Amino acid sequence: MTRHDAWALLTEFTASDSLRKHALAVEAAMRHHAARLGHDADVWGVTGLLHDFDYERWPDPPAHTREGARILRARGVDEEIVGAILSHAEWNRDDYPLDRPIRDALSAVDELCGFVTAVAYVRPGKLEGLAPSSVRKKMKQKAFAAAVKREDIETGAARLSLTLDDHIAHVITAMQGIAGSLGLADQGMAGV
Repeated sequence: MTRHDAWALLTEFTASDSLRKHALAVEAAMRHHAARLGHDADVWGVTGLLHDFDYERWPDPPAHTREGARILRARGVDEEIVGAILSHAEWNRDDYPLDRPIRDALSAVDELCGFVTAVAYVRPGKLEGLAPSSVRKKMKQKAFAAAVKREDIETGAARLSLTLDDHIAHVITAMQGIAGSLGLADQGMAGV
């Protein structure tokens, strides 16, 4: 599936601007890690872009991810992408374990992209100048972005063989590259 086709599918099933932006953030992080680890950035990017495309229609487990997988398979999407998307949901891990780099990466960046977005929203400079230490400080505040599972972020770093700071830095860097599309650019980054 091409990136163009993936975007069309995402927008067909996802009306929410915030969910679309989350998909873009995860796509950017996946592309970043694919390049860093020597994998196919297009495949990893499409995986990130589509990981939650079915969420608005089927938000409850196990329909979320499984209905999406059914649609993806019907459209002939590569099983590597489908399996990675299924693996990012805990209820699918018996059949789709985190046993491949693409699955590890998706699981690692999903929650962190959401958390970095939340941190950026409360900063005057948004993503510009955001440091891992600022993200870690917010992680200690349990009431801040309370729905984000901190343990998933920490486990994700370990799965990618990164320190927590390096994991956060990679995701920030990836998101900074598309800050304008995410609505997270300050005046100095308006052209990004």
